[in-house]
Amino acid sequence: MNMGPIMKKPKKVKQENEEMPLATLENSTSVNNSLSEEEEDDEEAILVALFKHREHEVEHNRTRVKYYQDQLAKSEKNLEDVKAKLVRIRRKNNTTEKLKICDVKSSTEKTSLTSGIRESSPENQLQLQVKPRLVIPATKAKTSQIVKNDDSTPVSKVKISKAVKIEDSTTTPPVTIQDSGRKRKHEHKEHTELISMVRSSSLASTIHCQMGCLIPSQHKRKLRSLVLCPTNDQLFMTSSLDGVINLWQLQGRGTNASLLSSTDSVSPKQRRWPEDTAWHPDGGSLFSVYSADGDDSQISVLNLKKKKLGQICFLEEKPHSKGIINNIVFMPWENVSFVTGGNDHAVMLWTEKEGENSCWKPKALHRKLHSSAVMGVTGMQQKQTVLSVGSDKRIIGFDAVAERVDYEHRIESKCMSVLPNPCDFNLFMVQTGTPERQLRLFDIRVKKTEIHDFGWKQESSESQSALISQTWSPDGLYITSGSADPMIHIFDIRYHGNNPSQSVRAHTKRVFKAVWHQNYPLLISISSDLNVGLHHIT
Repeated sequence: MNMGPIMKKPKKVKQENEEMPLATLENSTSVNNSLSEEEEDDEEAILVALFKHREHEVEHNRTRVKYYQDQLAKSEKNLEDVKAKLVRIRRKNNTTEKLKICDVKSSTEKTSLTSGIRESSPENQLQLQVKPRLVIPATKAKTSQIVKNDDSTPVSKVKISKAVKIEDSTTTPPVTIQDSGRKRKHEHKEHTELISMVRSSSLASTIHCQMGCLIPSQHKRKLRSLVLCPTNDQLFMTSSLDGVINLWQLQGRGTNASLLSSTDSVSPKQRRWPEDTAWHPDGGSLFSVYSADGDDSQISVLNLKKKKLGQICFLEEKPHSKGIINNIVFMPWENVSFVTGGNDHAVMLWTEKEGENSCWKPKALHRKLHSSAVMGVTGMQQKQTVLSVGSDKRIIGFDAVAERVDYEHRIESKCMSVLPNPCDFNLFMVQTGTPERQLRLFDIRVKKTEIHDFGWKQESSESQSALISQTWSPDGLYITSGSADPMIHIFDIRYHGNNPSQSVRAHTKRVFKAVWHQNYPLLISISSDLNVGLHHIT
C-alpha cells in the first residue's frame, strides 16, 4: 500500500488551520470595535432620555410640592376661620345659656317685682332696676345720601342718618329707661394661649367688612373718645373737644344708632374738655380726666342711673401736679379701681372708699420712673401689674401689691398707648411713633423681647398722633387701628408679615378709633369728619 499521500495531507490541513486564526482574529476585532461604538451611542442615548425623564419628574414633583404647600396654607386659613367662628358661637351660646338660667330664676319673682316697682318710691325703683337701658324720647327724621370721598368716588352702601339735633351743650332732660335689649354682666375671663400663634401663618386671614351707616356725631369739634358700655350691648358714648359727652343707643344689631343724651362736661375752672373717658365696670357712670393746670378739677363722674341721669360731679382729689392727664383705665381686678397717667410723669391708682358715694382716694404708684409724659396706662389680668408707657420710650410694669417694678423695657421710639390682649393675659400691645412699625407685641413674661411688629404707611402725614388709637377683637386675634388717612387698618397677629391684613376706607377724613363690639358683628368708628361709623362684619 502506498501510504505516502495519506501521511502528507494532514500536514497541509494543519498548516491551513494555523494560518486561518490570524485573519479571523483581525476580522473579529474590527467587528467588536464597531459593535462597541454602537453600544456606547445607544447607551448615551438611553442616558440622555433617562436624564430628561428624571428632570421632568423633578419639575413635576416641585409643582406638586408647591401645589400642596398652597393647599396647606389655604387649609390652615380655613381652619383658623372656622375656629374663630366656633369661638364666637360658643361664647354666644354660653351667654344665651346664662341668660336663660337667669330668666328661670327670676320668673317666679317677675310679677311681684313689677307690682313693687309700680307702688314703691322712686328710690326703690332705682334699686330694683339693674343696669337700665335708655331710649330716645322723641321722633327723629331720617334721610339718606351718598357720601363722597376726596377723590369724588362714592363710598358704596354708606348712609347718613340725621339724629336728634342738640340745640346747645347743656344737659338734656332725663330720658325713659327700659329693659329692652341684651345686658351683660362683667365676668371674670379665662386665659387663652395666643402667643404661640403669633407669626405662625404665611397668609393673613381677612374679614368681610361691609359699609353701614355714617351718623352725624352731633359734636361741634373733633372727637376724642369712643367707649362701649361694659354691661349693655346697645350703649356707647363719644366725647369731643367741645366738652360734650354724647350717649348713644344702637338700633337692632347695629343697623343704626340714636342719640339719647348730651351732657356738658367741661371742667369748672379752665373750661377744659375731657382728655379721656372710661366706663365704670358696673355700667352706671362715666369717668373723665382733664388737666392739672390752674388748680382745676382732674376727674369728673357722669351718672347714668335713672334718677340721676345726666348729673355730673367733680372729685375733690387733685393728685397730679401739672399738665394734661392723658389716660384713664379701670383695672380688670376684683376690687374696682382705676389708674391715671399724665404729663407730670406720675401714675396714680384710685380706689373707692367704702361707705361713701363717689369718694375716690388716689395713691401714687410712681412719679419718677418715667422721665417724660406718661401717655398710656393699663392693668394686666392675671396679676395686679400696672403697665405704663411714655414719651421717654419706656415701658414700665409696676406690681401694685409688692410696690416694685416687675417689668421694664426701653425701645427706640416714643410710646403713645398700651393695650392688653383680652384673651391671652401675657400678651400686650404698645403703639409707637415709628412709621410702618407703629404697633409692637410683647410677652410680659419675657423681658426686653419684642414678639412682633406691625405698621402702615401713611399717605397724608408721617407724624404719629396719640389721638389715633387701637382696639383688640373679642377673640384677641385681630387689631384695628385708626390712621391719619380715612382708613381703618386691620391686623392679624398670626400673619408673619408687617403690613395690615386689610384696610377699609370708612370715612372721608382721618379715623381716630374703631372699636369691636363684644357680641355683635360690628365695628364702631369715630373720625375727624365728625361722623360715627357703623361697619358690619359678615
